[in-house]
Amino acid sequence: MLETKLSKIKKGELSAVENIRNFLQVIKAKNKDVNAILNVNENALKEAAAVDKKIKQKKAGKLAGLAISVKSCISVLDLPLTCASRTLENYSGTFDADVIKKIKEEDGIIIGMANMDEFSCGASGESSVFGPTDNPAAPGRIPGGSSSGSAASVAAGMCDLSLGEDTGGSIRNPASHCGVVGIKPSYGRVSRFGSVDLAMSLDQIGPISNDVYGSALMMEVISGKSKYDATTFDKPVSSYTAIIKKKLKNLKIGLGSDFERLCSDKRIYDKIKDAATSMAATTKSKMINVNLKYIHLAIQTYYPLVYVEFFSGTRKFDGRAYGKKIEEYCGEEVLRRILGGKEISKSEYEGKYYRKALAISKFIKKDFEKAFEKVDVIIAPTTPMLPHKIGGRISEPKIMYAYDAFTIPANLAGICAGVVSCGKIDNIPVGLQIMAPAFKEDLLLQAMKAVEDLNV
Repeated sequence: MLETKLSKIKKGELSAVENIRNFLQVIKAKNKDVNAILNVNENALKEAAAVDKKIKQKKAGKLAGLAISVKSCISVLDLPLTCASRTLENYSGTFDADVIKKIKEEDGIIIGMANMDEFSCGASGESSVFGPTDNPAAPGRIPGGSSSGSAASVAAGMCDLSLGEDTGGSIRNPASHCGVVGIKPSYGRVSRFGSVDLAMSLDQIGPISNDVYGSALMMEVISGKSKYDATTFDKPVSSYTAIIKKKLKNLKIGLGSDFERLCSDKRIYDKIKDAATSMAATTKSKMINVNLKYIHLAIQTYYPLVYVEFFSGTRKFDGRAYGKKIEEYCGEEVLRRILGGKEISKSEYEGKYYRKALAISKFIKKDFEKAFEKVDVIIAPTTPMLPHKIGGRISEPKIMYAYDAFTIPANLAGICAGVVSCGKIDNIPVGLQIMAPAFKEDLLLQAMKAVEDLNV
């Protein structure tokens, strides 16, 4: 348990230096097989020694001495900011992103930069130009993406916590496949300043951890309004670690048959339903069927938005200011999204496809608003299928895109959502997804803790 370890560090029973050294040894031993960490912070031990001094002075912050890996699309001063691409393979962060500043202020140690799908384009962790990431919880299978290295580094015991970024499921998908905890915050809860966008209207940075306490702790640290990010809101940030210790009771839990119809592996839905039923029983809560009639349009709505916004965002990678020209060095999926965005953005279309997608996204958002009038949280599968084997042939992009069918709606609606493990199928982890209204992260975390307690 992370809470126990943090207590030991602050009491001096485990030094920050010892904690970081232990993780560096694990990375050295395992990373050649898992390929979760692309770059190790060579100053990690030095930074840990400085934290140990603060601990002795009783001045250490909330993350004192904890090791944190960071998705390689988030800027960390003087560490490579590659986006797992050839385009930026020689580029390093020139400043700390807002979330990194907050982590360092609370004495967290950035242990390294995590692998990912190139420019966040992918759902499997296979499109990195530095090679695919393996799934420590199901070796030989994909860990999920695009925050593949973030989830795998936590699952492999290479760090205490990790930061990922979620545009349509990029935190929750790998959290589910790797059997760890992951959260996509409400849009505007966490600053995106210092991250390389996939789609600016959808992206959110969030935590990945081994337990709900770890994600709650990280949410406390990274949440809040930023003067550098106009999309952030001035909403109060709770003491999430205190909130999750309070037992949840008398919830109205939504479960939708719409998700069941879209689940290609019915065993996944059955497992989710069983866990939801158990959670309802232990919390004396009520199960209510909710109708989300537009979620089957989520993928078709999401990708025109992503294609256009990604195409726009990559125009700065022209080979002058930032690395190499992206079209000349990128992989197949990145190029597909650039060309798709370029086509959709043509003047003769007058933006009709982008506007149509925006209109449907509003229907999906209203769907959730209506549902949340009847229920407190909604429970759903995270992915409609189990992770495939690394290198397994995916014949069409739409099959890969289907991995995010259940996670995309939360991004389109701007609500918060999290994943916690609810067991295994064929010895492969399955994550249960909980969705809550925007800026109700306190309720989300409490519900996630209630599910986690079922497995203890």
